[in-house]
Amino acid sequence: MQAVIFDMDGTLIDSEPMWKEAERDVFSSVGVDVTDELAANTASMTTREVTEFWYRHFPWSGKSLQQVENEVVDRVARLISEKGAPMEGVTEILSFFESKNFKIGLSTNAPYRLIHVVLQKLGISNYFHAISSSEHEIKGKPHPAVYLSTAKKLKVDPSKCVAFEDSLSGIIAASKANIKTVVVPPILEFTNKKYEISHLKLRRLSDFTDVHLEQIANCA
Repeated sequence: MQAVIFDMDGTLIDSEPMWKEAERDVFSSVGVDVTDELAANTASMTTREVTEFWYRHFPWSGKSLQQVENEVVDRVARLISEKGAPMEGVTEILSFFESKNFKIGLSTNAPYRLIHVVLQKLGISNYFHAISSSEHEIKGKPHPAVYLSTAKKLKVDPSKCVAFEDSLSGIIAASKANIKTVVVPPILEFTNKKYEISHLKLRRLSDFTDVHLEQIANCA
């Protein structure tokens, strides 16, 4: 194995509550009835896909989809800057791979400009050799494009990479790119059998050890 690629939201930073808050505030302001039931369908979408989803259900007037999408991203950026916090073990796992001279990348469905907001807030920008956003791909996760782009930037064959994810769509995206996966699911979903498609499941990033790395490297 030569490289590791991390998802961002929910894997490196505890930003899911911020996305929910921003989307509820912004979409409600244009007349969308943001119910928990419908919102559950948007968890793994790109910001553009989320905006289109709500527009289909509650078409609004007065603002373009691009304007509303930008408002959501601006709101998330402010919330991250104000109160963004790392997931448990972020610095430890990055230091682990840096000490082994791994190339380190990031692949996210979040807009590109939020990547720098997150990395700066967490103080981890210096660890990363390549970053990619689904904003610049033909499709977001579960499509593999954003993972393939990062592997290409790292100049490492995808089969020599390991991906850290927190969602099913992310696991699928990495797997389709021929990248081995480690999932650190939301704590309340840890026992959910849907995560069994990942090569490895952990409770926190810092639980990852040399034994796990060898295990991943030897996976078929």
